[in-house]
Amino acid sequence: MKKVLLFVAVLTASITMAQDLPTNPEPGKCYVRCTTPDVYVNETVSLTVKPAYKVLKTVPATFKTITERVEIKAAGKKLTVVPEKWGTETITYVSKEGGNTLRISPASFRPSSETIEIKPAYAQWELGASAPDCASGNPDDCRYWCYKGYPAEFSTISTEVLGSDASVAKTPIGSKNASYTKRVLLEPAKVIEEVIPAEYTEITKTVLDNDAYTVEETVPAVTKTISKEVLKQKGGLTSWTEVECSLVEYQALPINWNLGSATLTAEAKRIIDTRLMPVLQQNPGVKLEIASHTDVRGNASSNQDLSERRAKAVADYLITKGINSSLLVANGYGETKVKNRCAEGVTCTEREHAVNRRTEFRLINN
Repeated sequence: MKKVLLFVAVLTASITMAQDLPTNPEPGKCYVRCTTPDVYVNETVSLTVKPAYKVLKTVPATFKTITERVEIKAAGKKLTVVPEKWGTETITYVSKEGGNTLRISPASFRPSSETIEIKPAYAQWELGASAPDCASGNPDDCRYWCYKGYPAEFSTISTEVLGSDASVAKTPIGSKNASYTKRVLLEPAKVIEEVIPAEYTEITKTVLDNDAYTVEETVPAVTKTISKEVLKQKGGLTSWTEVECSLVEYQALPINWNLGSATLTAEAKRIIDTRLMPVLQQNPGVKLEIASHTDVRGNASSNQDLSERRAKAVADYLITKGINSSLLVANGYGETKVKNRCAEGVTCTEREHAVNRRTEFRLINN
């Protein structure tokens, strides 16, 4: 959208119709509307995309084998006259003690999401179209301002939430039994006694040394840091400011672009620093238009795209130098505004075509 500049010397009729134009203007002076731009700051928020959870590991039970000396025949006596009588007895013992086995059920998760505001809603003044009942022959005399609002921007982040935590289940392991037979004295010998010593043997059995147990480890939560813009100070329209009349007309910015390129060279940046930056510093709050043009040679669509990228490259560089983006308007006009006779189909010299390959700037009303 084109912006309208106020020229006191030639727009007297327009001044009388406006409600907030400069008071007591001097003939031949030029004024532009200045703004205080909105000030935004970047804030970061930390989102938990996966919570902390436990991991359980099992350590199995351990066993050891021991050897035990047991009596298999008790001491007795031998009688010369009446021999002793013996019987048998079965002795049962635990050959392997029982324990437990453990089964782990791991933690499970389910998908979720979280929506955050990454850019708040805002509003700004914008210059509207000409009023249909404008009495002036110049359509730029009857523009009006609109306070236009823009909605907030949101972003949805995928997360996970804990469905069920890890758990452990025990399964018993049964013990094992065995037996051995033991001879026992039922009736001792009589009359003549002879001592018969007991008999022994060794048996082997497995016993529990350490039962199975679990080791718990905690896996930390996974977080993600999101950056969002937050309005710190609201800007708006301020007063009219007197500027040099030459600055409201297009001024040449003598950048020599490489063929087909929209990349600023070191020399181009030096020209911007020495030519444009002082203008913006001497006129704080004033909006600047950067306009880029091409000659008519080549494809019109490609020329339009190239001119827009070149204008944007200048604006982006100014932003890196601290200029607020709301004070910059980058327009590419392609081959639509030639300055000489070199229109489509007209044979011209290279010098004549070079006149139309230009980048310009001017101060404009907000």
